[in-house]
Amino acid sequence: MDNYLKATEILNYNHSSIQLLIKDEEWLKLDVIERVQSIYNFVRDEIKFGYNISDSISATKILEDGYGQCNTKATLLMALLRAVEIPNRIHGFTIDKALQKGAISGIWYTISPKNILHSWVEVFVNDSWYFLEGVILDKEYLKKLQERNKDCKTTFCGYGAYTDKFEDPPIEWNLNHTFIQEKGINQDFGIFETPDDFYAKHQQKLGILKNFVYQKIARHSINKNVQRIREGK
Repeated sequence: MDNYLKATEILNYNHSSIQLLIKDEEWLKLDVIERVQSIYNFVRDEIKFGYNISDSISATKILEDGYGQCNTKATLLMALLRAVEIPNRIHGFTIDKALQKGAISGIWYTISPKNILHSWVEVFVNDSWYFLEGVILDKEYLKKLQERNKDCKTTFCGYGAYTDKFEDPPIEWNLNHTFIQEKGINQDFGIFETPDDFYAKHQQKLGILKNFVYQKIARHSINKNVQRIREGK
């Protein structure tokens, strides 16, 4: 299990900001299951759904941003769990961009690639691996989506979600798998020990120009749109 606990350039959990957070939250005083639950809930809800400058930024940068999407929330979740001695790994995929429609709109949706890099964390507890994909959307944002689409009880695709259980998606963890985007998966890259290994092999294919536009302009517009949804506007 040592390989699933190591710190890396991306999983930089020895940084003072992460160590201070662990101390403030008193996670090391909890038993293993409570520890995972508390950290999972923190990343899900205190780190808002949003789009960072890159998938491969460090855990401390994500914590500083205060928001993230599937890949960046996975990084922070992994770092925090490893920092409190909970083994974990990352599973890489691509998802169909259709599940992002609404959160990403207009020209930005049109020019975005059809297949979007995706990942979830797999955590090892009580001799079993559990998939923690339900961490992506904060509950405040998800609640507004449900209110806007109150007639939908089952399959919902868009705004960062793709689930068959939209009314009550499996986003709470208690020795179970959690999901919110899994129905959009269209390619499986397999399991990696660290996000560093994953991103060394797989990157979002945008091209130089699109990547520049995304980082400098598009993501800020997208994040404003996501915040408007969260505020019920």
